[in-house]
Amino acid sequence: LRPPTVIGQFHTLFFGSIRMFFLGVLGFAVYGNEALHFSCDPDKREVNLFCYNQFRPITPQVFWALQLVIVLVPGAFFHLCAACKSIKQEDILQKSSYTGFYIFSVFLRIVLEVVAFWLQIQLFGFKVNAIYMCDVGALEKKFNITRCMVPEHFEKTIFLIAMYTFTVITVILCVAEIFEISCRRLGFLKTQ
Repeated sequence: LRPPTVIGQFHTLFFGSIRMFFLGVLGFAVYGNEALHFSCDPDKREVNLFCYNQFRPITPQVFWALQLVIVLVPGAFFHLCAACKSIKQEDILQKSSYTGFYIFSVFLRIVLEVVAFWLQIQLFGFKVNAIYMCDVGALEKKFNITRCMVPEHFEKTIFLIAMYTFTVITVILCVAEIFEISCRRLGFLKTQ
């Protein structure tokens, strides 16, 4: 069962293909070796690990993979229910209860994307700086603050902005899909 709207079908293509490819291939290339090349002064393994864990409480690849899975859940749940009840694609836009359930799943995707967007801002910000100032007081060092070099900070900044852009595009597509469904239900657009 595919999404009942053109925008929903484009969203599935965009979300399922482009975003996952971008994250899987380019995300690994940009972030795959970050922990290995993260170095602090003094360049000791325990200091590097301690500061890297402070710098990245969760790695961006794990965060974005979780975001993709969580955002897919409402649509997957709708399609699972539709398959179990043998709901046809054309019925989704014709029966109010199915339409409402589908719109709810799209609205839930919007909410989950917005929450993920906010969390991404809290965790990663909009820019990756070349230097990270790490508080090593818990390691009982002479100095409480040490400087750490963040590898490929410019590439990471570009990738962050791209992931924010993907989230914004996804939200816009979801809002447009709700608008398209509403227009079809109100008779402003012909049903496919």
